Order: sequence, then structure tokens, then C-alpha cells
Amino acid sequence: MNGMYSKSGLLVEAFKKIVDGKQTGLYTLTNKVGSEVTITNYGAKIVSLMVPDKDGILTDVVLGHPSIDDYLTSEEPYFGAICGRTGNRIANGRFTLEGEEYILAVNNGPNSLHGGIKGFNAVVWEVKNVSDTRIELFYLSADGEEGFPGNLSVTLTYTLTEDNALDIHYSATTDKTTILNLTNHSYFNLSGQGDEYIGDHLLMLNAESYLPTDETAIPYGDAGPVKGTPMDFTEPHTLGERINDDFEQLVFGNGYDHTFVLNKNGEDEYSYVGICESPKTGIKMEMFTTEPGVQVYTGNWMTGNFAGKKGRHYPRRSAVCFETQHYPDSIHKPQYPSVVLRPEELFESRTTYRFSV
Repeated sequence: MNGMYSKSGLLVEAFKKIVDGKQTGLYTLTNKVGSEVTITNYGAKIVSLMVPDKDGILTDVVLGHPSIDDYLTSEEPYFGAICGRTGNRIANGRFTLEGEEYILAVNNGPNSLHGGIKGFNAVVWEVKNVSDTRIELFYLSADGEEGFPGNLSVTLTYTLTEDNALDIHYSATTDKTTILNLTNHSYFNLSGQGDEYIGDHLLMLNAESYLPTDETAIPYGDAGPVKGTPMDFTEPHTLGERINDDFEQLVFGNGYDHTFVLNKNGEDEYSYVGICESPKTGIKMEMFTTEPGVQVYTGNWMTGNFAGKKGRHYPRRSAVCFETQHYPDSIHKPQYPSVVLRPEELFESRTTYRFSV
């Protein structure tokens, strides 16, 4: 790292602050081919992700802020963040577990979203281990935090591999039965952060069905086939090709904001999610996960109101998120893969974003 700047132009000093009595910082991972990932332990957020484009020029493909102060006050609190204890939505902000009802914050219409008012995106994680290519973070979510039961211990590892993949590994244990749905909420633009529209990105998904939702983004229950709808990415389509179609699901979501049910041989199989590509840079991102679904969100509610990294503004649909996860509102849908974690169990999950041209 030249001086105290990252390759992506971030000033390391700008991420040093005491938040909730804990020290925040910016940590840099690099590999032998010169790619770079920077991570802050505030919200375990991916701040920048530099990979080579078709001309070998390093390109920052995730949106974010240039300082910790910006993250603390951001109107987009999930940039690059780990969402938990339960990513996505829980209907009406309440659920029953082992006969007891738990009340959560309602922070997204009538529902609870991404772990509540102060989810895992807004807490300071403990840095356990850092090497050139790997960082291990830890967070203990106390019993009753944001309304959830159990002391939950979460270990998160980001690894930048030599074949230009960012690998995310999660493990968690609890001392009381609880619910858990962890995801990373990076906002990608493979043309480079600050590019104005992801409509030209090509996407192919290994998903023959998706979860239709009501107007508050809660799935009805059963999956619906993608075939014959604008939700069909079994063959490559651009994100913008059908995004404004008069299709109820796209109207409800103001664009794509849906969980796609991934084709799996076994429930926790580490398998192919899909591929996204920018025609401008030639950067391709292949995705793999052990999770049953991926929430595809096309930044439909972004405003462009503020300046992010390098002073760039992020207007509506200037990024796409691929949040690998269990399904929204699973605790109310017994037919969905379970989000319940018991004291005798170890939760483990892995997601990989691999970059090439």
C-alpha cells in the first residue's frame, strides 16, 4: 500500500474511530495478481473490491463510502455489510419459537428488515486475525439484542484467493434456540463504482423458480416458475431488458428485489449461483454458495443524493446486489429451509464471488 492509501484511493486514517467504545479500522487484503479488497470492522463491510478489467486496469466494483463517518450516517446503511441476525424480512416484526413470542423492530413498512434498527451492519466486529489474503472477524450478539433470543457467537472470514475470488465463510453457535439468516449486502457495479446504470449487465442464474411476494416484499409461500416471466435468467438477459415491464412483481419491487430459488442437489450443497458481466469492462463475476437462495436487488430505491467513493454519486439502479441467503420470512413458512439454530448445532455457510474477464 503506497503511503496510507489503498489502491482504491481510500485513506486508511479516515476509518479510524472509536464507535460504541470499540476501535474501527480499514483492513486490506491483496493477492499475487494485484487485486485488492478493503474491509472495515464496522458492520464487517466490504468497502472496496479492485479487480482487473479486460485491459488489465484495476476497477473498483463495489459501491461504498470514503470514511467511517459517512458509513455512520449513510442513507444506504447496508453498503457491503453483513446483515444479521436475520437478513431480509420477517413479516410484522414478530415470530414464535418454542412457544414463546418475540417482538422485533418494524423498520421496513410493516416488517422487520436485516436484523432491526441496529443489525450486524451497524456494530463493531472484533478483528481476530489478519493476513495478506484473509481476515477473521467475530461478533457476540447478546441474548435479547434487537429482540432475538440467545447469545449468538458469529465468526466471519473473508479470503481473497489467488484466482481472484472473494470467499466469505460464516460460522455461528448459540446458547439458546434462535433464528439466523446471514448475508453480505455488497452493491456491485462491474463497470466500476459510480457508473450510472447496471441495466447493461448480463445476468444468468441457476434458478428455475423464484418467490413471488406481496407489495411489502414478503413471499406468499410457494415458489413460482420463472419461465415465461421477466424473472427468467436461465438464459443470459440484461438486467435492464425487462425491468420496467408491466409485471406485478416488478411493479411491487420497483424493479428486481426477489429471492431466486437455486437449483441444488442437496440442501447445503456448495453450488453455482450464476454469472454477471459488464459489457463495458468485460469483468465477469461468477457466484457460488451453500445457501438455498439469492436475493437479487437492482438498487431500485437508491437516490443519488450523496457522494460516495471518489465523489461519485449513486443514482437509482446504479448497482445490483446478490445476497445469498435463506428465504425471507422463513420462520413463518414451514415449507422453507429452516433458519432455526439450536444450542447443539453449528451453523456454517459459504459464498464465493469469483472475478475474471
